[in-house]
Amino acid sequence: MTLLTDDQRQLHDMAKSFLAEEGTIKQQLRHWRDTGCKDGFGHGLWKQFAELGLTGIAIPEDKGGLGLGATEAALVLEEVGRNLTPSPFLTTAVATARALGGTAQGDRWFPGIVAGETVAALAVDEGKHHRPETVATAATRSGNGFTLSGSKQFVVHGASADVILVAARTGGSTGEREGLTLFAVERDAKGMEVENVTLADASKAARLTLEKVEVDADAVVGEVDNGWAPLSRALAAGRAGSAAELVGLASGAADMTTEYLKARKQFGKLIGEFQVLQHRSAHLFSEIEIARAAAYKAAELIDRGDERAELMTHVAKAKAGRSAALAVQEGVQMHGGIGMTDEHDIGLYMKRQAVLDRLFGDWRYHAGEVARIAGY
Repeated sequence: MTLLTDDQRQLHDMAKSFLAEEGTIKQQLRHWRDTGCKDGFGHGLWKQFAELGLTGIAIPEDKGGLGLGATEAALVLEEVGRNLTPSPFLTTAVATARALGGTAQGDRWFPGIVAGETVAALAVDEGKHHRPETVATAATRSGNGFTLSGSKQFVVHGASADVILVAARTGGSTGEREGLTLFAVERDAKGMEVENVTLADASKAARLTLEKVEVDADAVVGEVDNGWAPLSRALAAGRAGSAAELVGLASGAADMTTEYLKARKQFGKLIGEFQVLQHRSAHLFSEIEIARAAAYKAAELIDRGDERAELMTHVAKAKAGRSAALAVQEGVQMHGGIGMTDEHDIGLYMKRQAVLDRLFGDWRYHAGEVARIAGY
């Protein structure tokens, strides 16, 4: 954090204080899970995000937002991850907002997002694994608009969204980036069925079935056949942001484990005094710090428009995924039997890590992309 500007430090301090008070596991995650909330998050908290200006973090100032970058989003998301705070911040305020930037659809939806009244979702994945180029959902011209047919999976907050950005193919072949078009589909669109699914961490995602869903030409985000441009902006922001959230999750789990090591006694000694656990804790600390450095480097390169941003974003998501996995595994093991119970929060970190690692591509996907870019 030594390279942050004064404004960035203030933003981080504000987000840290706000989420430590209002975004706790007891107040948010457990509450909405145990009450069976269909959204998996609280709209009241989303309004509080708006009151602090956070919902507009990636929205240009002339559109009512803060006009900030991926680095500022990462500062907030690290605290979101630390507290396991359920909210649409990553998918709506970061990823989708980046896709809508500079488009007519952005003008349509930005006011609601800034006000904390609108939730947006991104519908890309169609198979078991994240492969955005393999979109097969078809968009055929129909009158003055298009007809969409196909299916989507893992649409985070899809059942709660007011608008869903759907990637469909208007040209080209499956596996090609050319010929993709991004459409803004409203929640009540005729022919779109939404199945709300509860994930392992109690968050919500949806399966979409689009059966001849008619949209007009104004629903196109950007340009026809050039949807990869806004989609790639969303994916870059989402991947860098989820890497930062994974770093925060790893830090939160590690902090919880460290406190337990300082309190739990066995054989008349604090277990934190056992050298083998000290070595494992030190190794975990170094892995998290490396992941944090990668996540913030990726955000910095995105903000600078650096050509290395794509590579570093893949590096960051892969490294953060592996580091967070290590943090939750070590956390559950060092807590012993209590770590396997629902009463203790450490297991909630493991469940969230499993879901967040797969959002915008798991660590295996991103490690493969690093190899591809490097020429292997």
